[in-house]
Amino acid sequence: MTLHCAVLDDYQTVALSLADWSAVAGDVEVRSHARHLATEDEVAQAVGDCEILVAMRERTPFTASLFARLPRLRLLITSGMRNASIDLEAAARHGVTVCGTASSSEPPAELTWALILGLARHVVEENVALRGNGPWQSTVGADLHGRRLALLGLGKIGVKVARVGQAFGMDVMAWSENLTDERAAEHGVVRAASLDELLEAGDFVSVHLQLGDRTRGLIGESELRRMRTTAYLVNTSRAAIVDQSALVRALHEGWIAGAGSDVFAAEPLPADDPLRDAPNFLGLPHLGYVTRRNYEGYFTQAVEDIAAYLAGSPVRRLT
Repeated sequence: MTLHCAVLDDYQTVALSLADWSAVAGDVEVRSHARHLATEDEVAQAVGDCEILVAMRERTPFTASLFARLPRLRLLITSGMRNASIDLEAAARHGVTVCGTASSSEPPAELTWALILGLARHVVEENVALRGNGPWQSTVGADLHGRRLALLGLGKIGVKVARVGQAFGMDVMAWSENLTDERAAEHGVVRAASLDELLEAGDFVSVHLQLGDRTRGLIGESELRRMRTTAYLVNTSRAAIVDQSALVRALHEGWIAGAGSDVFAAEPLPADDPLRDAPNFLGLPHLGYVTRRNYEGYFTQAVEDIAAYLAGSPVRRLT
């Protein structure tokens, strides 16, 4: 019997071309969905015939109610080895094996610097002016050399961002609840005594924390008001760490110089989201992990996960 497999949220329609699916072609019929399925009704209708699903990061939540509506599902693969949008206990109750893939930390660290540099040198504004025969030089850029890079989190991604900042000649400071003086010193970083100290001292504040109960809404109005009016905030982690309404106010009222984000509370970003019109805001459509090398790894290992499952020995299991 041929099994059915669907790759979800394949926005660029590259899932089937960036990996060799021939290893499972005799047993599995694979298709991809480029359009985001925004509701459980849409997901259940589109892929209810599938025994295997490949989810791209956290774009589609797999809740207990959704698992109940996918009775044929037996294998769910997520890109990366962690996916907060999958209810793993519900998956187990419904007899669904969940497997993951490797994921590189370099791409989001690199994109962080695209946002920092884009904000500091007004890249989008100046490019639009140049292409439209607008004013020749209308902005004055912010320096990186000699300024302070303030990192919320010094994990795998934060460390990579810190190294680049140091290469630019920036002073690097970091804070998280679990950060120690020893780990900070190991990477040539000063540990801030508190979140408030970090925010008050930073010229560029970059978020690199996991979303959880302790970090949800960590940066709200009072925290944004503690930042310098000349400072920039960048978030390539999770939108919910920063109060989005407070951020919109901060940009409109000039509490900070600007902000960049690659993550949003609702994705794709709704057409009427106020961030679309916020001044001094540089937004990208969650491209942090979207690189050829990462995608090739995701889909190649997804094929491996399927083959191993069919052979009765699942690999990279999350349940």
